[in-house]
Amino acid sequence: METRSNHVLVGTVVLLLLAGLLIFTVWLAGLSNKAAKCFDIYFSQGVGGLNKGSSVSFAGVPVGEIKQISLLPERPEFVWVRIEVDAETPVLQGTTAQIKGVGFTGVSEIQLDGAVKGGRPIQQLGPQGCPVIPSTSGGLGALLNSAPELIDRIQRLTERMTELLSDKNQNSIADILENVDKSTRVLAERAPDLADAIADARVAARNAGIAAQRVGVLADNTSRLVNEQGKPAAEDLRKTIASAQKAADNLDALIADARPGIQNLTKSTLPEANRLVRDLRDLTSSLSTFSTRLNNDGAMGVLGPEKLPDYNPGKTK
Repeated sequence: METRSNHVLVGTVVLLLLAGLLIFTVWLAGLSNKAAKCFDIYFSQGVGGLNKGSSVSFAGVPVGEIKQISLLPERPEFVWVRIEVDAETPVLQGTTAQIKGVGFTGVSEIQLDGAVKGGRPIQQLGPQGCPVIPSTSGGLGALLNSAPELIDRIQRLTERMTELLSDKNQNSIADILENVDKSTRVLAERAPDLADAIADARVAARNAGIAAQRVGVLADNTSRLVNEQGKPAAEDLRKTIASAQKAADNLDALIADARPGIQNLTKSTLPEANRLVRDLRDLTSSLSTFSTRLNNDGAMGVLGPEKLPDYNPGKTK
């Protein structure tokens, strides 16, 4: 009787375990049937650390995994990665994908980021039949891609440092340091003189300030003098200029009135005066000749020469 009861108890426990296992299996099947979306990503950089089954996260939250990874036969410079993410993942216009390292284990994952609020979902299909998410370089991949350029820059920097530290430049640097040391020593020796010069400069600056203040006062006084006495003088000057202008206008009017008389004098009076002057010159010349004859020959000389006797050839003395 007791043996039969133990068998029933064991059978009941086994049935309960089988029922629990069945329920767990159905639950897992329901999870595996959860809706998912596929996306394709094309990387032009190395994808070290990525494998099938590697995690895919969105802003750090796991949302899916890598389903396939391979090279493109037509474009071997690209690596094709297909991922599957939850259907609720907001893969919108502006979302990008990049490779992120997980700690220091060498394992990497794909990080999705950059979705814009209000953007439309990515729906344009790529060559492999799923929407394409643009890839960006980041983390170790970006560092490896820029490594050749970085090495080239380091090499150029090393060459320039080598040129800078050549024997000739080292000698020049040594001479410069020696000159600096000499200059420092001279400055140390001339420190008292420099202190006196600085003190004199301070005194000169103080005197310059006082002089500038006095110049300002002088300028104020000059301005006040100009304002108080310059205005009456300017008014008198304006009156004088007005009077001179009026006198000039009167002179112009007088000249205009005298212009006809001057023209008549020039055209008629002056020729007559010239003729009168010539007549007076002729009269003066005649009087001069008369006076000369009167002085030399007397009255007979003035009246004319002595009349000669008539000549008769048949009569003799």
